[in-house]
Amino acid sequence: MSTNTPFRILTVCTGNICRSPMAERLLQAGFDAMAPGEFTVESAGTGALVGSGIEPHVAGFVNVFGGDSANFASRQLSTGILAGQDLVLALSRAHRSKIVELAPGLLRRTFTLRELARLLPQIEGQDDVGASERWTAAMARALRLRTANPAGPEEDDVVDPYRRSDDVYDQMVHQLTPAVNTLLAWERRYR
Repeated sequence: MSTNTPFRILTVCTGNICRSPMAERLLQAGFDAMAPGEFTVESAGTGALVGSGIEPHVAGFVNVFGGDSANFASRQLSTGILAGQDLVLALSRAHRSKIVELAPGLLRRTFTLRELARLLPQIEGQDDVGASERWTAAMARALRLRTANPAGPEEDDVVDPYRRSDDVYDQMVHQLTPAVNTLLAWERRYR
């Protein structure tokens, strides 16, 4: 295990009971499997249903995909939670805007999950440094790529399934899971 402070990632959606907890738990499980202690993943919501557990459909998906849905309580996004985050992954462009509004200093470290998953495979990571250094350097490159390759919300957002049909839950899974897997696969290349 690295003696460095863990690289801190925050995932953000609206209620903090569907999309961001799923991204949080799947990223944490994936990073723990390859780099125990090197990443800390948490989540929050811009309009959180504070204290709620993960929505039952989503908890099922988290468990099926190898995460742990237990011991979760949703929380409201705040400047305090944003302080000290190394990377903030919004589940939509609207969330990204709210994050940057709350903490303008995080502009260069805030991406939507799908946006970073689209850009990261184009970036050559460093394999002779710790996870924090590798991801910090990659974010600077991703920022330049974002400017050069703008995309629309249909490519950047993960649909909100809350209180919607099973089809929308499936759509969320098909948008979120490959993006999470892309981030994990990128880190795995340098191990």
